[in-house]
Amino acid sequence: MDTYTAFAGHARIAAGPLPKVALALKHGPMTTAPVVIFSDSTGRPIDIDLRGSDREILARLAGSAPTPAEPAPSEPRGRGRPRLGVVAREVTLLPEHWEWLGAQPGGASVALRKLVHEARRASGDKDRAREARDAAYHFMSTMGGNLPNFEEASRALFADDLPRVAALIVDWPADIRDHAMALVRRHRAD
Repeated sequence: MDTYTAFAGHARIAAGPLPKVALALKHGPMTTAPVVIFSDSTGRPIDIDLRGSDREILARLAGSAPTPAEPAPSEPRGRGRPRLGVVAREVTLLPEHWEWLGAQPGGASVALRKLVHEARRASGDKDRAREARDAAYHFMSTMGGNLPNFEEASRALFADDLPRVAALIVDWPADIRDHAMALVRRHRAD
């Protein structure tokens, strides 16, 4: 389940699933500090509309945009098997690649799906580490870009020197420091 964290200035004010965070913001104490909600999976800020009743807010959150696998209602139905989540898209390959794919059992589509699954399995830990680094960097650059040692901490993050990152951001506001480190550790533990 995707989780989100909201900050008012340097203070963490809510965390959890998006509906919980949205209602906590709506009913929480008023603040003059800027409020920013972050996706914990990407570290990027998101915007939500808190106007209206709780029911209206929750309905808007539940009625988010269609997933990439679903064509938008106004678009004509394309090729593929949309009910199964299959979407036809263009792939550009050299003739020798098409020949090899065509000679595989099940054809090009089956061979490509197998290759993608194998690549995901083989690079899973590496991908999670990259996602953790990227999420921490996006969060750090938004919330800590003007804080001391930001540039050095970013370099240490990309060098995968997490003890140095922790040492460089030790004087940052506690909620920002703790959340940045949690983003890295959370994804590495998955």
